[in-house]
Amino acid sequence: MAKALDGIVVLDLTQYEAGPSCAQMLGWLGADVIKIEPPGGEPGRRALSERPDQDAFFFLLLNANKKSVTLDLKSAEGRVLLKRMVERADVLVENFGPGSMERLGFGYEDLRRLNPRIIAASVKGFGSSGPYADYKSFEMIAQAMGGAMSVTGAADGPPVRVEAGLGDTGAGLHLAIGILAAIVQRQTTGMGQRVEVAQQDAVLNLVRIHLREQYVTGNPVPRRGNRSPGASPSNMYRCRPFGPNDYVFIHCATLEMWRILSKILGRPELGDDPKLADRMGRAARNDELDALVEAWTEKRTKHEAMETLAGAGIPCGAVLDSGEVLTDPSLVERGMVVEIDHPIRGRFPMPGNPVRLSDSPTDLKRAPLLGEHNAEVLGGWLGCGADELEALAQKRVI
Repeated sequence: MAKALDGIVVLDLTQYEAGPSCAQMLGWLGADVIKIEPPGGEPGRRALSERPDQDAFFFLLLNANKKSVTLDLKSAEGRVLLKRMVERADVLVENFGPGSMERLGFGYEDLRRLNPRIIAASVKGFGSSGPYADYKSFEMIAQAMGGAMSVTGAADGPPVRVEAGLGDTGAGLHLAIGILAAIVQRQTTGMGQRVEVAQQDAVLNLVRIHLREQYVTGNPVPRRGNRSPGASPSNMYRCRPFGPNDYVFIHCATLEMWRILSKILGRPELGDDPKLADRMGRAARNDELDALVEAWTEKRTKHEAMETLAGAGIPCGAVLDSGEVLTDPSLVERGMVVEIDHPIRGRFPMPGNPVRLSDSPTDLKRAPLLGEHNAEVLGGWLGCGADELEALAQKRVI
């Protein structure tokens, strides 16, 4: 079956997480993604591995559905090959540090001269303009500067980062959206354009609904731990056998949910108490209600509690650890977790594409070995002869 992005060639010059997550999404949607790495591999391939002779799981999780080509862009020959590739490609994605592409001779103006149809996409820490343009960024920096840390953590504790990649994968997925829009617009104009996403901007976009209290009170939004200001009871509750992740999160958002929950707790009179009929009334007694809920959950496992509550229409979720996520029956049955065979790492479960298209299903493919597709891409697609490839390899250009 044809894929949504069949025929779209993407040059992936990215590293670590933010850029690779963007290019991987395009690959999942059917684009031909050519990952261009230095002859030693991008830093995330080996530097983050527990074994220096094997590709890191970090790399494998972010570079599925791609081809790998090695190219030394510090050499004149390597830059000539990249120019030839740019002339034939649809999209170039990069997340180098500020000014790096310009120093290599591949800034946006250089790229559009080589190929007016090229879509040049970049992830930057703080964007290419503004007072922070020259500052470097990583995930935790973006979370701090985008407002996520200030609202995360306990009320009496310091700001806390979250492990989810808000600044990295969050920025990468925003960039993929921009690239798709540029591809659509190019069908009308015939011209490419520049697409840029700043990590700080992406985090702010993900946090934006939590700004509402700032507008109302004029004060910074406080940290509340796991409690939600929009519902009560809404918190994390302990379950048997009381391990580090034996918790269930319950979010009682409406009066009807509260009435159902009160019956499950064996206290139906609380559901009819007029003082508890609205969220503010229940929130005023959060400690009391949380104690009642936890007295019930502590007699059950997290899965037992979730089955009872969710079955009654109350939003809740067991806290799944990393091993439980990879074996969760819903994720496995729906194809979000897929078994992958890797020639070095063997067989392992991998999260797949969360975006489902009915006429363009994703075929999950393992991440490529370093330079695995040099002959296919540089020889078959770009037209380099065998002697030329051998000479480039001898010079360590590839």
